[in-house]
Amino acid sequence: MVDFSRARDRMIASQLSRRGINDPDVLDAMRNVPREAFVDPGFEEFAYEDSALAIGHGQTISQPYIVALMIERAGPEPGDIVLEIGTGSGYAAAVLSRIAGHVYTIERHPGLAKAARNRFADLGYDNIDVRIGDGTAGWPEAGPFDAILVAAGGPNAPHALKEQLDLGGRLIIPVGSAEEQRLMRITRVNATTFEEQDLGGVRFVPLVSEQGRAADQQGAKGRPRAMPLSELIAAAAEPLPDFDDPAFGRLFDRFADRRLVLLGEASHGTSEFYRARAAITRRLIEAHGFTIVAVEADWPDAAAVDRYVRQRQAAGPRTAFERFPTWMWRNREVVEFVEWLRAYNQQKAEADRAGFHGLDIYNMRGSIAAVLDYLDRTDPEAAAVARERYGCLTPWQNEPSTYGRAALSKGFRDCEQAVVSQCRELLEQQLRAGLAAGDELMDAAQNARLVASAERYYRIMYYAGPESWNMRDTHMFETLEHLLTARGPRAKAVVWAHNSHIGDARYTDMGMARDEVNIGQLCRERFPGETALIGFGTHGGKVAAATDWGGDMEVKPIRASLEGSYERLCHDSQVRHFLLEFSRDPALRQRLLEPKLERFIGVIYRPETERLSHYAYASLPRQFDAFVWFDETAPVTPLGADHIGEGVPETFPFGL
Repeated sequence: MVDFSRARDRMIASQLSRRGINDPDVLDAMRNVPREAFVDPGFEEFAYEDSALAIGHGQTISQPYIVALMIERAGPEPGDIVLEIGTGSGYAAAVLSRIAGHVYTIERHPGLAKAARNRFADLGYDNIDVRIGDGTAGWPEAGPFDAILVAAGGPNAPHALKEQLDLGGRLIIPVGSAEEQRLMRITRVNATTFEEQDLGGVRFVPLVSEQGRAADQQGAKGRPRAMPLSELIAAAAEPLPDFDDPAFGRLFDRFADRRLVLLGEASHGTSEFYRARAAITRRLIEAHGFTIVAVEADWPDAAAVDRYVRQRQAAGPRTAFERFPTWMWRNREVVEFVEWLRAYNQQKAEADRAGFHGLDIYNMRGSIAAVLDYLDRTDPEAAAVARERYGCLTPWQNEPSTYGRAALSKGFRDCEQAVVSQCRELLEQQLRAGLAAGDELMDAAQNARLVASAERYYRIMYYAGPESWNMRDTHMFETLEHLLTARGPRAKAVVWAHNSHIGDARYTDMGMARDEVNIGQLCRERFPGETALIGFGTHGGKVAAATDWGGDMEVKPIRASLEGSYERLCHDSQVRHFLLEFSRDPALRQRLLEPKLERFIGVIYRPETERLSHYAYASLPRQFDAFVWFDETAPVTPLGADHIGEGVPETFPFGL
């Protein structure tokens, strides 16, 4: 079981005191209030992580630091009367109640308000009153207030709240646009004068009033009703022709002047994403001089394909992409592109041929297989924990049953050194075999770089978490840099990877809540003005995916996208296939900036927990430069004895 008392102490030390929160009353209150009681069932073990957690109704329980910062800057004292706008889970009100004399809190979602009341009653916190209603109107009959805290952002501070401050009272509120909010402290000096202090940048859900909803529905007085976002998308969307139509690739010529064009995917098992990336890449190679295709795949497997497409000497009879998830790269769509690339290169001098390279950390999937094999033989219970962990090597995952359990398993900890050593030995054996087979200099240099960090990576990967994600994406970016350097200063690359890798992490929950980085962010920072990030999405259809790590591939129906998500807005545009370049329509871009739900499906897809396990908040037009949409999609066709069929060439790297 989690020792919540120790978890609270760690939170105080690492998340609060280290960041400058030093008010003893605030620290004591946060040490005494059980945060685990304010998260949804199943999330208790994550209550003290340095991130926000979903609580339903599109709301979150703010990360501990933000709660502490707002309360400290509000400066409540014993006996004070405090108003909170946006009860949410009730956690911030509970912390305030351990300092102030009485807390009044307003929540517009009845379900959240009821749950918060029940939590207060269970904990015996009897100095909190909860009201369901419009927070922007405040609670005038309970005022004036010594402090008011608002857990939602708006363009300005509501006049009604300022008027309900007592003399010397402090209002803490996020103010600004959806793109940029500042946390403000507004202090009442006298009946008509208020002082303002900027406390720094933040991001909160929108502050919604009854009047605000009416204005959205009816339009401001004297102005026409704002056009729905789905209609704006339809107006800006550029319909996509068939993949085989040369016009498809030409639509992306607008990005040909970039050194790096990163092409995403919303799942690892959707045919349209692979076929679209192939068509775009063919155009960039043929017409615009791109010579590097870098993919989210293990280096040695991709190297076997590279030797084939550039007609380099084979380093032994290696068959590519034989490990889970085999369908991610061993599929008809990839083979068709590989065959095209080989034919294209045959017409080129060796120095001008386009290469196919893997960016991923060496043999991650093979290493996972080795860990599971070892644990299956030595500790089946630890093996079960490992399977859950490895099923969640994703930055968007919010499913509580798949996180945090490794630290709770003694068997898992006891196995750590053995499996890390086994992974390192496996890596060294394969490197020796590769060198003996005569790998070229680039392969050898890359492998040497990998083995230097192997033990650290395997140890981090064993426990998963943000550090493993950051190490992996930083490694992939550095590999991309090495490829560009090797091909010369004029080299240009196309990258194929999941949306979670190529969409700028700073504008998603990955970066905003968990300090995770990715290739897209690193490319923009290292190559400003030379990088194009293009995301992909879908509403429904079917996808090739597994239920658990190491499980069999299944063809699964994709659930219809959620209301309020970017995917639902694209679906409601009623344009089935389109390209949306955000810079072409500034008004649409501005309307889309406010973060919304975005769907992420990896090699694992669990429709039954989709909201928790496959959605996260992001600002799409800041995450990507453009977005490619296919309303309904089909699964990739895997290659194997049962799937080859007619028309698939007998290519060496795929062992067909």
